[in-house]
Amino acid sequence: MKPDAGLYTMDTIGEASRAWREAGYSIVFTNGCFDLIHPGHVRYLQQARDQGDLLVLGLNTDESVRGLKGAGRPILNLEERCEVLLALRCVHAVVPFVEDTPLELIRRVRPHILVKGGDWAVENIVGGDVVEADGGTVLSLPFHPGTSTTEIIRRIRSTLT
Repeated sequence: MKPDAGLYTMDTIGEASRAWREAGYSIVFTNGCFDLIHPGHVRYLQQARDQGDLLVLGLNTDESVRGLKGAGRPILNLEERCEVLLALRCVHAVVPFVEDTPLELIRRVRPHILVKGGDWAVENIVGGDVVEADGGTVLSLPFHPGTSTTEIIRRIRSTLT
């Protein structure tokens, strides 16, 4: 039986990950903003989870989303995004991070498999060298074309004018 899904911190995820590895679970890691969860996100997260037993998701904090996406983002705050992501059966753990990259989080989780979407080349995935040096695998999963958060926002704005 798998451990319960939950919200972790940078301080608690290392010990939890160690316990999961010792119990024989393969850990998959991905990260992102995941603002306004849409079908493309869900398909990607399900595919990521299919790569192993437990999916650990590094989630950009509101501050880091603003830095990446600009003013007015995120639409959903960190607490709301955590709630939605943890409701998905494919997500086992959510770990908010404020750093510019998830590198330190990847070092703490020590995933067996590191994944990003198909718009990322494997050699450009942050933490890939760390995972490979630890005997793990780095994958760029196929991109799922369709609705993006930016496109959803654009469509909403166009209906308001």
